[in-house]
Amino acid sequence: MARRIDVTGADGVRLAAWEFGDPAKAGPDPGEATAPDAPGVLLLHGLMGRASHWASTARRLSARHRAVALDQRGHGRSEKPPEGAFTRGAYVDDAEAALEQLGLGPAVLIGHAMGALTAWQLAAKRPDLVRGLVICDMRASALGSASQREWAEWFTSWPVPFATLADVRKWFGEDDPWVERPNPARGEFYAEVMAESPDGWRPVFDPDQMLRSRETWVYDAHWEELAQVRCPALVVRGLDGELGRAEAQEMVRVLPRGQYAEVADAGHLVHYDQPEAWLAAIEPFLDSLDGE
Repeated sequence: MARRIDVTGADGVRLAAWEFGDPAKAGPDPGEATAPDAPGVLLLHGLMGRASHWASTARRLSARHRAVALDQRGHGRSEKPPEGAFTRGAYVDDAEAALEQLGLGPAVLIGHAMGALTAWQLAAKRPDLVRGLVICDMRASALGSASQREWAEWFTSWPVPFATLADVRKWFGEDDPWVERPNPARGEFYAEVMAESPDGWRPVFDPDQMLRSRETWVYDAHWEELAQVRCPALVVRGLDGELGRAEAQEMVRVLPRGQYAEVADAGHLVHYDQPEAWLAAIEPFLDSLDGE
């Protein structure tokens, strides 16, 4: 089950947050909700993602936590203002607003890629709201102008509109030039961010807004904010992901209370490629926080 909760982000942008729980089970207390005072967890997806990408993780965590995933501005069911701000500050302020309006803090932030950067920047800014941090496959180093050009070219290569969702799955899972070997999980990931339009299936986001969001971080390194994170933090990388082992271990060193985990047979979409191994990597960390 997922319950939508509306949140007002920075500059009045309307955001959709989703509180997840296991489906009701037969028994003496069917449908019993997670206790309102359960430890809060806010899950932040990456660029082009959406809250529903966290569904399996959030449902698993909901047994002992209040697990909420946020559709960030420009993504999912949240507002996509044509002239809105897609800056680092706007994303961080949105997450801060979500924690405060949902009454989740001090919470554990779990972020993937861009969402992980938002999470550690918020943890540095508002340590009172964040008691733990999980960083999934996000680099702290600058990626540079070449990376931004590659992304712009990649967006133009998409054969949109797609005739069917099967075509979406096939292109992103097999035919996309960025795919080194067939990856059905990647196809499913992108199928989840498509919506049917009169002429076929198109992304629910505006690619130009995605590029505007990305250009606010790719030219800069983010080690300074990482060093300002005072809560326990776990850096997780897929062995075939975008975050290399050496950089991940340097991030752990820079973090005042950093820890490290890696997931085999996983690429950038760690939680999608290997959901059980991903959970096995993060649950001991979450248990340690609950024991403090």
